[in-house]
Amino acid sequence: MRHLYRCPLRWADLDLLGHVNNVTYVDYLQEARVDLFRTHAPDSRAEDLAEGVVVVRHEVTYVSSLTFGFEPVAIECWVTEIRGASFTMAYEVFEEDEAGERTVFLRARTVLTPYVFGAERPRRLGEAEREALSRLLEPDEPVRPPALPDVVEVPGGHYPVHVRFSDVDVYGHVNNVKYFEYFQEARIQLLVATGRELGEGQHLVVAQTDVDYRRPILFRPEPYDCRTWISRVGSTSVVFESVVRDGDQVLARARVVGVCVDSATGRPAPVPEELRRIGPGGSADVTPSS
Repeated sequence: MRHLYRCPLRWADLDLLGHVNNVTYVDYLQEARVDLFRTHAPDSRAEDLAEGVVVVRHEVTYVSSLTFGFEPVAIECWVTEIRGASFTMAYEVFEEDEAGERTVFLRARTVLTPYVFGAERPRRLGEAEREALSRLLEPDEPVRPPALPDVVEVPGGHYPVHVRFSDVDVYGHVNNVKYFEYFQEARIQLLVATGRELGEGQHLVVAQTDVDYRRPILFRPEPYDCRTWISRVGSTSVVFESVVRDGDQVLARARVVGVCVDSATGRPAPVPEELRRIGPGGSADVTPSS
């Protein structure tokens, strides 16, 4: 069974191109997920899944651009895997016309684990929770994160993450959506550091974002260390890797696939030389680090 949630759009959700920003979609997914558990939870214990969970991994595929409208956008969500101490949810964000034709804007999967916030540790799923999840189950391929990459130091790749008080949820952790903002800011800084300002005839469209949450990021005055580099360059696409660290400890990592688009035609465009120079085999100074 799939749960349908209708998410209202806000004018503030849009980017400079008039599209819903890639970060904002993750907020939509969070709203749909909370609505699902509050609707389908059979008792107070299972209802803990609405808020008493942490995100372990997001896999987000951006299919087409969503523009502002006064009608809510539809989000279907369901469960694809149930394990001992985690479960995976899938989502589809779409609009449907009168003939039933569906325009899909985004598909995503999220791995979540129940969490004891007072003890700062995960826990196993209870029987009531497993029963509630089973009613939403449509089995699919499991989500398994890849190995953590070696960090590569590149010019402009360092971004200090300053946590704002508004970034933190009621449990004292930075909300999972905010990580997407941090990685977006780090990616933009790297692009600007290449010497190619955004908006010079091309722009970058995010096609895929995968984020792994390894340790909570907490509110504190000192910034966290974020490093971003390009791990692959194709004909029209680039792959960005990022990690957020506290000293030597990796707190989160992201892998983002971006497609270069000609601003005039809206079609994919060749990756500019400035980005190729800081990619694998480029001429910029790069230094692998542990």
